[in-house]
Amino acid sequence: MMEIQKLRILGEASQYDLCNHVGLNQENFTSRNLPGIYHARTQGGCQVPLFKVLMSNHCTSDCNYCINHCHNRFERIEFSLEELISVFLHYYQNHYAEGLFLSSGMPGDADMAMENMVEVAHKLRLEYEYKGYIHLKIIPGASYDMIKRAMNLADRVSVNLESATAAGFQELTSTKDYHNDVLRRMKWIGRLKKR
Repeated sequence: MMEIQKLRILGEASQYDLCNHVGLNQENFTSRNLPGIYHARTQGGCQVPLFKVLMSNHCTSDCNYCINHCHNRFERIEFSLEELISVFLHYYQNHYAEGLFLSSGMPGDADMAMENMVEVAHKLRLEYEYKGYIHLKIIPGASYDMIKRAMNLADRVSVNLESATAAGFQELTSTKDYHNDVLRRMKWIGRLKKR
């Protein structure tokens, strides 16, 4: 599959993973007709174009709120590390994007998904000496060590809560545990942030 086709599919799928949410506005996801550009808002109200994309839309989870859940039937694709880095650097060097917001489906276990995202950030920082903004989505169930690695490379990390209660969360998915996979990870992030 061509890189541009992957970019359209995985960029469009990322729109459901919101950051600095001020209301779902389709216009926030378009910039010069380039797929994967999202205009995030800073606390001061400024718009910042981010390259916002999924690493993969493969997913073993059955989250009813997510377009990528395992029971939806559509073509599953993923970027290689090199493809994603190449597209991002092209966008960044041409001033289409000022930062990277990277999330992913869960093609295996949580650490497998996180490993790919962390490796993208690692290569950008160390091999390409990229010093700009990186936001990594923490996959529910990711290990402490993987979260620590992500936090050492990213400017920002986040976990989607999806529900205010364990009972509500259980209605949304049978493949994730609210207390263990989500709340425990949020506590780890809080602990690591204080270091």
